[in-house]
Amino acid sequence: MNLTPEARQTLQETFKLDAFRAGQEQVIGNLLAGRSAAAVFPTGGGKSLCYQLPALLLPGVTIVVSPLIALMKEQVERLRSLGIAASSLDSTLSGEEVRHVMADLRTGTIKLLYLSPERFNNERTREALLRLRVSLFAVDEAHCISEWGHNFRPDYLKLARFARRCQAERILALTATATPEVLGDISRGFDIAPEAITRTGFHRPNLRLYVTPAAGDRDQILESHLRERLQGAAIVYVTRQQTAEDLAKRLTTSGFKARCYHAGLPPADRASIQDWFAASSEAIVVATIAFGMGIDKSDIRAVYHYNLPKSLENYSQEIGRAGRDGEPADCEMLVSPEDLARLENFAYGDTPTLSAVRGLLQEVLGGADDLALNLYELGNTHDLRPSVLTTLLTYLELDGYLESGTPIYSRYQFQPLATSAEILDRFEGERREFLEILFRQATKARTWFTLDIDQTAQATGSTRERVVRAVDYLTEQNLLTVRVDGLRHRYRKLRAPADGEALATELQGRMVQRESREIGRIRQVMAFAGLDGCQADYLGAYFGEPLVGRCGRCSWCRNGGNPVMIPGRFAASIAPDLWDKALAFSVEHTDLRAEPRLFARFLCGLPSPRLQQRKLTRHALFGVLEDEPFAEVLQTVEEALR
Repeated sequence: MNLTPEARQTLQETFKLDAFRAGQEQVIGNLLAGRSAAAVFPTGGGKSLCYQLPALLLPGVTIVVSPLIALMKEQVERLRSLGIAASSLDSTLSGEEVRHVMADLRTGTIKLLYLSPERFNNERTREALLRLRVSLFAVDEAHCISEWGHNFRPDYLKLARFARRCQAERILALTATATPEVLGDISRGFDIAPEAITRTGFHRPNLRLYVTPAAGDRDQILESHLRERLQGAAIVYVTRQQTAEDLAKRLTTSGFKARCYHAGLPPADRASIQDWFAASSEAIVVATIAFGMGIDKSDIRAVYHYNLPKSLENYSQEIGRAGRDGEPADCEMLVSPEDLARLENFAYGDTPTLSAVRGLLQEVLGGADDLALNLYELGNTHDLRPSVLTTLLTYLELDGYLESGTPIYSRYQFQPLATSAEILDRFEGERREFLEILFRQATKARTWFTLDIDQTAQATGSTRERVVRAVDYLTEQNLLTVRVDGLRHRYRKLRAPADGEALATELQGRMVQRESREIGRIRQVMAFAGLDGCQADYLGAYFGEPLVGRCGRCSWCRNGGNPVMIPGRFAASIAPDLWDKALAFSVEHTDLRAEPRLFARFLCGLPSPRLQQRKLTRHALFGVLEDEPFAEVLQTVEEALR
């Protein structure tokens, strides 16, 4: 596709690049011609240029939706270093910073605005964006829109609707992992014509795919392979944070330059580890899946999966971080059957009971029309994990039962930067009287005052909006330092269900279907590991791009066309004495007997709000069957409690 001279000039002069990478020219050409487009590029394939360059040539603003705040900030800093006006709106910004960004949007100063999907739940943000000319609406990680995908995020379902509402002139959907089924969801959701979908080659011929059975001796196998094969930096992926810490210590003790990385580390530590890894040619990071997104390092020589990846999508995305320089790199999966039950149990742990869904519907659809929900309290009340609760509320919104509004905070905390007398002396009449009552409502701790917004509104005889505006004004005048607490999500009930029980059954059924898909994805990983066939071809076919012939570099090809013998799953075995203790415990806790799924969660070590609230996760029996398949434990529980 021929691009204008202006586009090529922008590539060279602004982005300092001599040529486009594979697929970029076609995607950019579609967008500049006014067509919506999709780009399915491998990790590190240059997706960001596909919206950054058109943003400079199109007249309005380009909105970029990305789920990763760190990646957004990194891209904004890079664009600004190139002289491009870019900003982000995310949860880390102060009120003053948000107001500055909004002012720049109104004056047309900003060309690229990065937002997280959750930001569209903010009514003020939505209304501000509706006043803009949105020339391009770019959605990164677009596979999150699909419930068939490996990383479904309910907020993504609302993005297509908002893009239409703000009259975005064109949409760009970007992803590194999309099966044909998921790509169909993306194209339908964002109204992208098949001819405007660009896929670059999925197959990476420089990656050697190894599958190694590792029942009980993973540590020794990993260490020996690191010593024998590794000639550069590596990432070792694990499932749990504790595993990351323990394995990194072991490797360090064995003489490797290893550090651990996971979401539980402080942000400064995570940034330090990323910088250390990027600068080193022999660093090893032992990490959960939190590590890797946005890592700009082309010379990673190996990616190891110490634990099974939970899907082929995760696997392909993670091995895609190796060998981006085109040089050979090893990608090895250490397969142990004990991982299978643990991964499946995580999936089972998310599925709510029918009674939990029924209780949620009764609370949100059976009462007042205007709701201000504390999601933490709501989840605890109905035993719904946060991601499950968010998904159910999104379903209700998309099905026309609820309409979301701007989240609000029930409490403000402030530190005065002047005495109350000095502050009040700035005002007269009714405004002074209003502030006097406001200050009297605040309760003081050691240095911070706490203000209940609704209680203060009632005491002053005004609206909560006026109370909030007053606190915001005092903050702008440098008279207060403020922080907020007690987040509540506002919804308006649009209609009641014709049959509440039928709706509860339908929603719980949708969650069971999600559970089945998650289990299916985990079992696809095991099928891939023990495949009697070229594994690179299987992986390519899964994403709609089968190879022509064998790859010659996977375990099957290197093993003379013979499959890797994967050890079978251990047979479930629940010791009779242990089972007797569990049944005796359930007699003391009748709700566990009433909810077999909750009892099975308890035994398999799967926390839920109710178990945590009652401190049952601290009990000695919690997790005694964590290595047993949840489905079998649940069946045993149901049979015992009949």
